Amino acid sequence: MHPRIEDYALIGDHQTAALVSNRGSIDWLCLPRFDSAACFAALLGTEENGHWRIAPTGAGTCTRRAYRKDTLVLDTEWETDDGAVRVTDLMPQRDRAPDVVRVVEGLAGRVTVRSTIRLRFDYGSAVPWMRRSDGHRVAVAGPDAVWLRSEPEVRTWSEDRATYAEFTVEPGEKVAFVLTWHPSHEPRPRLVDPYESLRTSVHDWRSWAAHCRYDGPYRDEVVRSLITLKALTYEPTGGIVAAATTSLPEEIGGVRNWDYRHCWLRDSTLTLGALLACGYQQEAEAWRDWLLRAVAGDPADLRIMYGLASERRLPEYELPWLTGYENSRPVRIGNDAIQQRQLDVYGEVMDSLSLSRSSGLPAKPQMWRMQCTLMEYLRSVWREPDEGLWEVRGPRRHFTHSKVMSWAAADRAVRTLEDDPELSGDLDGWRALRDEIHREVCARGYDAERNTFTQSYGSRELDASLLLIPRMGFLPPDDPRVVGTVDAIREELCHDGFVRRYSADHLTSTASVDGLPGSEGTFLVCSFWLADALHLTGRTKEARELFERLLGLTNDVGLLAEEYDPVAGRQLGNFPQAFSHVGLVGTALALFDGDEAG
Repeated sequence: MHPRIEDYALIGDHQTAALVSNRGSIDWLCLPRFDSAACFAALLGTEENGHWRIAPTGAGTCTRRAYRKDTLVLDTEWETDDGAVRVTDLMPQRDRAPDVVRVVEGLAGRVTVRSTIRLRFDYGSAVPWMRRSDGHRVAVAGPDAVWLRSEPEVRTWSEDRATYAEFTVEPGEKVAFVLTWHPSHEPRPRLVDPYESLRTSVHDWRSWAAHCRYDGPYRDEVVRSLITLKALTYEPTGGIVAAATTSLPEEIGGVRNWDYRHCWLRDSTLTLGALLACGYQQEAEAWRDWLLRAVAGDPADLRIMYGLASERRLPEYELPWLTGYENSRPVRIGNDAIQQRQLDVYGEVMDSLSLSRSSGLPAKPQMWRMQCTLMEYLRSVWREPDEGLWEVRGPRRHFTHSKVMSWAAADRAVRTLEDDPELSGDLDGWRALRDEIHREVCARGYDAERNTFTQSYGSRELDASLLLIPRMGFLPPDDPRVVGTVDAIREELCHDGFVRRYSADHLTSTASVDGLPGSEGTFLVCSFWLADALHLTGRTKEARELFERLLGLTNDVGLLAEEYDPVAGRQLGNFPQAFSHVGLVGTALALFDGDEAG
């Protein structure tokens, strides 16, 4: 049986990440980048597709596990009839090569521990050639090479295309394993000291976490979410991936399985705001600069997502040899949604850059000129239909949220010129554009009979993105149309108090708005948006109750996936999900940070 999605914890080195189960098995690891091919892919197949388990012989699920406070260093403990043992997992910040460090420590009694490692490169399809060299196990296949060693050295042997080690530990005794990757045509990288790496990692993470300015209720949960966002950041460029995984299903056994190891523009404003509000200006500036590089060029070529280094091509294909998480096929690599048109991204870019300017991030010389170019292009295309925020694979529509974000783009352009008259731009034209979009949305995106905005012009469906209308400033929170929309979404999109992305009537139709069969869980960031909207409309007590229920969905180490199934009581979708953790931070700040929190 697969572990549940919430049975995993994350470790990483700011360039890639691994998922470690509560059985002590690393079941997912891509090297050397988040979007590289996995060398451990049991998460999306079987153990034969690659994993690395360290645990007491015969033991199952651990007794307890936790991150060391304010770090990404994971401690997993087992209590057995023979004694107790701890395995500490981390990926130290790399010098050049990525390392996985696993330290086994005896706590009580005398415990026999086994390490089982199956390296399978290219997403579990390539069995490497193994050899010994200078006390190391070396695995090579094509472009990939991995070195495995232990300190002190323990006996290892090969059997059934796996490498085993077995040893005993008593209280205070330690055995450290280090796995190091490098391109197979290059020499072995320098060796890291596993014990020094552990000390340094704990110190570095705690020093970073100490910069968090938020000091309100649930600070530990906020810091854990910020650490997760930091762990999902590709440090060389500043880009933040949506999740560390691909193809974890939105429906168990279904086809809604996507690759989230890329950077989405839709996340930009909320992520930037969370980082700035919590005092992480350096990370916010790096994310802003990644955004500027990504969107540079012809505004007609603006993508909804980019690669870690702002790549514009992410071709989507399937891996037929992987059975998928709990038989959820297909397993997809890349994402064809990059080709879609989403008008909301223009608003998200303009809003992000407006926020960066007002927050004091140093402006870039080309930034305003690029914004003006984006605005002129948006003026010519905002009336056209698109695929919308949720990347539907059905027909294009006039999505209300896309139009609201087009309004936001014009509004931010106008505000920037009003705040800085020395800048040049079409102030009167953009004011007129802003007013025109506002009139159209209120006329065509609003259902007066039901007193709610709708998912698209002329439709009766609702959409959770409409909860962002007051947050974006399109209408004030006390406007009856805003209150009516919030109430309608609570009535029609909520399941056990949590929010679906859009109307549930698509769930029984293969001709649904998103063009896909099957269903999905409630969307966690949308549920945080509902808490924000309740707070803005004066229902702070209800907002806080919802926020606390959402915190109750985090797993035992504080992580959230993309979705939650209230019926099965389990997390769904790619994991951990940056957008979910951005939502958690943002709602905590709205509810508890400052006098305006009520």
